[in-house]
Amino acid sequence: MYSSKITGLGYYVPENVVTNDDLTQFMETSDEWIQERTGIKERRWIDPKTSDDSTSVMGAKAAKIAIERAGLTKDDIDFIIFATLSPELYFPGGGVQIQDLLDMPTIGALDVRNQCSGFIYSLSVADQFIKTGMYKNVLVIGSENHSGGLERSTRGRGVTVIFGDGAGAAVLSRSEEEGKGILSSHLHSEGKFAKELMLEGPSTGRWVPEIIEANDPDDTSYYPYMNGQFVFKHAVVRFSEAIMEGLQANGLQKEDIDMLIPHQANLRIAQFIQKKFQLSDDKVYNNIMKYGNTTAASVIIALTEAWEKGKINDGDLVVLAAFGSGFTWGSVVIRW
Repeated sequence: MYSSKITGLGYYVPENVVTNDDLTQFMETSDEWIQERTGIKERRWIDPKTSDDSTSVMGAKAAKIAIERAGLTKDDIDFIIFATLSPELYFPGGGVQIQDLLDMPTIGALDVRNQCSGFIYSLSVADQFIKTGMYKNVLVIGSENHSGGLERSTRGRGVTVIFGDGAGAAVLSRSEEEGKGILSSHLHSEGKFAKELMLEGPSTGRWVPEIIEANDPDDTSYYPYMNGQFVFKHAVVRFSEAIMEGLQANGLQKEDIDMLIPHQANLRIAQFIQKKFQLSDDKVYNNIMKYGNTTAASVIIALTEAWEKGKINDGDLVVLAAFGSGFTWGSVVIRW
């Protein structure tokens, strides 16, 4: 079997910066309250008045960067895997829109709906396609437009203050170099807790305020719901399990980790995991302070930033881990 290696990375976030102080204009909250509970200082939200950004458009912008950095062209990509919980359309999914936006050949496109762990799942799927020899270059994208579906009021602040918009992309390519690239991936789910973090209503392709205006204004099923404390307690357990599972599968110890990229759900969760694994600050990368939780895009945006800043180098052991709605969680262990 072949091995698969990340050969290109890219990310894109909207220009519109929304600070914690900006949120106080339409809800009862404060910068101190938000930072204390989440670590978030600001996030990016699409401004439909000044931008044509959407889930797929942002994904395409990130993908162009990743493909160029991989030294490839759009015609070299064999398959697309697109992870999001916020497509423009209820169907079809964003993967085919990427194929169109990038003017690619009629290659296959797959959508992954695993929310916060979406990129981890997508990377694992891409890895299998490449290892079995089916494809040579797979484009993996995580992109989210949360802002269009958030309740911008005090009632919705428990969720609204957390989420941001953005996209990241990676090109996964075939390699015959032993001991390099993705070493293993590990995926899990526990559906009995699905209702602890969910959205019952339709996608953000039809704006939530319009739906609410046409229906019962007290119907919150169109907005995301999260049992924050319950999710936090499970996240710290599953994060740890997924990381340890990945290390043990490859005969590694926590001391072997050179860089941990956790899903950017809450800075407190990341700090808890860092302390538990006794990792120094230079071995964990967090950017939730700037972007909030971008769900399927968070791991790939953070990975790209860490790489751009020179925090990931050849031969480093990089561990990606995520936990989120479903509940679903997983990890990917990479020798860079």
